[in-house]
Amino acid sequence: MTASSRKLYKGVFPVAPTIFDADGRLDLEGQKRAIDFMIDAGSHGICILANFSEQFVLTDDERDLVMTTVLEHVAGRVPVIVTTTHFSTFVCAERSRRAQDKGAAMVMVMPPYHGATFRVPDSSIYEFYRGVSDAISIPIMVQDAPVAGTPLSVPLLARMAKEIENLAYFKIEVPRAADKLRALIEAGGAAIEGPWDGEEAITLMADLDAGATGAMTGGGYPDGIRKIIDPYFAGDREAAAAAYERWLPLINYENRQCGLATCKILMKAGGVIRHDTLRSPQPPIHPATQTGLLEIARRLDPVVLRWGR
Repeated sequence: MTASSRKLYKGVFPVAPTIFDADGRLDLEGQKRAIDFMIDAGSHGICILANFSEQFVLTDDERDLVMTTVLEHVAGRVPVIVTTTHFSTFVCAERSRRAQDKGAAMVMVMPPYHGATFRVPDSSIYEFYRGVSDAISIPIMVQDAPVAGTPLSVPLLARMAKEIENLAYFKIEVPRAADKLRALIEAGGAAIEGPWDGEEAITLMADLDAGATGAMTGGGYPDGIRKIIDPYFAGDREAAAAAYERWLPLINYENRQCGLATCKILMKAGGVIRHDTLRSPQPPIHPATQTGLLEIARRLDPVVLRWGR
C-alpha cells in the first residue's frame, strides 16, 4: 500500500493499561471497561501492549489474550495500535503479522535492544525494520525512546521512512524531542506520515509547534489532551496554550511521580476498574503520592473520575 492510498492517523492515541485483579491475574472485564472509558473520553485511537501497558510483565500467551480481547471488544470503533517490540526480527515480524490478522490498524516497534548492553548497528536496525515491514501491510510506528538506549539519528529515520514501505510513523520521546521532530519532518518530507509526540505529553506544545500530528499519552485523561490539541489543530494556538497550562500539573505528576500507575489510580478512583494493581516486582505507589495525584486531577474534573460513578 502506498502512502498516498493509506489512511492517515492523527490526534490522541493514549496507551491503555493492562488491568490485573488484586492477585495480579489478568482482569479481562476490567480491561474492557478501561477501553470503553478511553473511547468515551475522546480517544481518536488506542495503543495496547506498550511499556505503559506493562508489556514487560506479560507472558506471550497473556499478550495474545489481551490483544485478542481488546481488538474484538473495540470492534472497529477506533483504530488500535498494537506494540509488537522484540529483539528478534523473526519474533517481531510474527507478532506484527498476528496483530494485523486480528485487526490492528498499526504496530509500534522499538529498535532491537536487550538489557543495558545488547545493541545492534544502524545497518542491522534498518534490516530489522525492513524485515518487519515485509511481513505486513499496515503502518509501523518507530518508538524512539530512551529506554531502548539505542540512538536513532534523523538521517537513519528519514532513510528508513523513504525506503521501507510501511515505516511511516515516529513517536519521538528523547530529549529535545521538538528539535528532532522538526529535523525529521524536514529530512523525510512526505515519507513522514505521522510525526508524533509521546512521554505523557510533557513536551506536547513544543512538539505541536514542531509539526507533531499525534499524541500518544497515558490513558487516564484523553479528554484533557483533546482540550489542547483540538484548538491547536483548529488554528487557535492561544486556546491550546491556555489548556496546556491548565493540564500541565497533572501531566507533570504523571510523568515525574506516578508513571504508568497514573491511569490505573485514576480509573480505580472513578469506578472504571476495581483494582489498580501493578504486577510484581513493581512496587505500589505510596498512598500520599496517590493523594497528590487525585488532588490535582479533581481540580480538572476529568471524565475518568466520573465515568464509573
